[in-house]
Amino acid sequence: MQLVLDLFEAPPSHAAPPVHVPALTPQQPLLQGPHQPAEPLAQVLPKAQFTHPRATRRILLGTTDVAYAFRRGKRRTIGMVVGPDGLEVSAPTWVTVGEVESALRQKAEWISRKLIEMGERHAQMGAQRIVWCDGVVVPYLGGQLKVVLDSGSALKKNSAQFEPALHDLSPHTLRLALPLHATPEQIRDAVQAWLMRQAKALFTERLHHFAPLLNVQWQRLSLSSAATRWGSASSSGAIRLNWRLVHHKLDVIDYVVAHELSHLRVMDHSPRFWDTVKTVMPDYAERRRVLKSEALPLWH
Repeated sequence: MQLVLDLFEAPPSHAAPPVHVPALTPQQPLLQGPHQPAEPLAQVLPKAQFTHPRATRRILLGTTDVAYAFRRGKRRTIGMVVGPDGLEVSAPTWVTVGEVESALRQKAEWISRKLIEMGERHAQMGAQRIVWCDGVVVPYLGGQLKVVLDSGSALKKNSAQFEPALHDLSPHTLRLALPLHATPEQIRDAVQAWLMRQAKALFTERLHHFAPLLNVQWQRLSLSSAATRWGSASSSGAIRLNWRLVHHKLDVIDYVVAHELSHLRVMDHSPRFWDTVKTVMPDYAERRRVLKSEALPLWH
């Protein structure tokens, strides 16, 4: 069994963005059936169009045109996820298309709002796209890390040297043994390699710190580059953490570490799970809020 922590985590009551709507069964009462008029929705939904890159079906939710990825599988309920690409819908093999569309219309306002929020977030992140060159600044442990290309120093070829900031208002420096004509890809890969080494060491130290406090034992740590998950934990004791957590402050990193370790005691997001997190982190809700609200630059 495995539990995951999404990049855009929701309140404790359910999993979130990619945003998951609570699953629906066709027997549940629906706000609007597949043949009912959509005029009431038009009053609350914006006129917009959203298209998933793997879209196979399209529906008009009021004035919002949504092309969504649809698949059937071995499940008991209809599921909906709003992720970076758009809306994804999964349904049991025995559910009719009409019942699926009725479920979508019931959640029309929610779907439209989440699609808009996801689009705004991506626009914000796009504005923060990293331009890989000498002097580029990236977030590091809640502060800033300035990348300096320096092939003429005593640094070994392809190595990196960290120089802490002289004061709180100045950035740290990461000096790379790369020439000024290094390509953006070379700079990006060198910075990522260094950050991943720091992440592995830091995450290991924080796991060792929190595991005895929670009375659990973890077996293995691996780094993830997932686009939609901060971390995951399996019942075998394996922990996966997104290396890009090193962009955040230590308080936020500790929340994700404590979150995943708590799953080794409670493999769900029930009240008992959150009570477990609270035993080592009474202010976890505030740390989770910071994790959700801080947009990171696109890593390209």
